[in-house]
Amino acid sequence: MSRPRLTRRGRISLTATAAVILATAVLVPVLTPDDSGDERRTTLVVPEGRRAGQIYRSVDEALRLPAGTTVKALATAKLPLPKTAGGNPEGYLFPATYPIDPSTTPAGLLAYMVSTAHQRFGSGQHSGSTSGAAADTTHYRTVTIASIVQAEADTAADMGKVARVVQNRLALGMPLQMDSTVNYALNRSTLDTSHHDTKTDSPYNTYARKGLPPTPIGNPGEEAMNAARNPPRGDWLYFVTVRPGDTRFTHTYAEHRENVAEFNRNRAADIAAATAHG
Repeated sequence: MSRPRLTRRGRISLTATAAVILATAVLVPVLTPDDSGDERRTTLVVPEGRRAGQIYRSVDEALRLPAGTTVKALATAKLPLPKTAGGNPEGYLFPATYPIDPSTTPAGLLAYMVSTAHQRFGSGQHSGSTSGAAADTTHYRTVTIASIVQAEADTAADMGKVARVVQNRLALGMPLQMDSTVNYALNRSTLDTSHHDTKTDSPYNTYARKGLPPTPIGNPGEEAMNAARNPPRGDWLYFVTVRPGDTRFTHTYAEHRENVAEFNRNRAADIAAATAHG
């Protein structure tokens, strides 16, 4: 039996909360033929929870640029990020559908995403005063929590409770023990986190280190941000999704272990069924 796990990383949502074009969209950019019959990408969809590295690759592909071009553009992009972000846009590349035309540049597109995040989340940019610096820090903390909520919640309805678990654990000085942060450290997405994984030497390993990770672990949408700002009241400290749509939240470790055992049974049955069907 696998090691009891506090959480299960939620699936990457394919629904883009559109700030530019409201749509329930697929993962790939929309393609339309130009006059020569060639296909040109006219919009780029950034799904909720997408990581910055994934978005950079998508921008390169959408703009038909060599791999790594968007990453290089970050050095001179001058994105409107809060000082607490340290120049790292992770968490501020707002998930939406963005228009693309022949004049679109990587820096311009990333700046559009960050500006949209400020519009949707409220600005985290302040300067010159102690109170402004404190506001920046609080805002960045909330975005970081929202990114965990986005990664961990199985459904939008679960987001508030997941945010409350994070807040409760932080308040008690407990390690967050979130699989999603370990996955971020290992640059992967998986339902299975091993005991060895939880020993990973990384500031993003919230099994080994208390507190929040140093940066957001993805780019959350509005629902996750709202959940991080205003989680419901509750004493929950544990949760696990035993089946899609069935996430169990509990205050006691004993109950949580029972739920994890059910998750493990379901997971084993799913793997066996998939193996049987080739």
